[in-house]
Amino acid sequence: MRIIFDENAPRPLLQIFDASHQVQTVGDLGYVGVANGALLSRLEGAFDVFLTADKNLRYQRNLAGRSLAIVELPTNRLPILRTVATQIVSAAPGSYTQVPLPNPTP
Repeated sequence: MRIIFDENAPRPLLQIFDASHQVQTVGDLGYVGVANGALLSRLEGAFDVFLTADKNLRYQRNLAGRSLAIVELPTNRLPILRTVATQIVSAAPGSYTQVPLPNPTP
């Protein structure tokens, strides 16, 4: 699975993926600052999952007809994100997934 991190996704999260995942960041590709529409067009077909903390992306762009799965993180806090890693890699092609914050344990 090919995963790309948006510039707002925490880089330390890269550690949770194993060798079966090819993980890069927008910064690795030199796409920092590229507008969302242009960025999604560049990523389409080259990656399977786009990981972002941008809560407004789904309201700014028409996301229909894409093969790229978009996963919206609930936060950029690494300890919380470690608990939702399986939801990131299970995103269906072309889907938009909002990962919910996990319920706090009492």
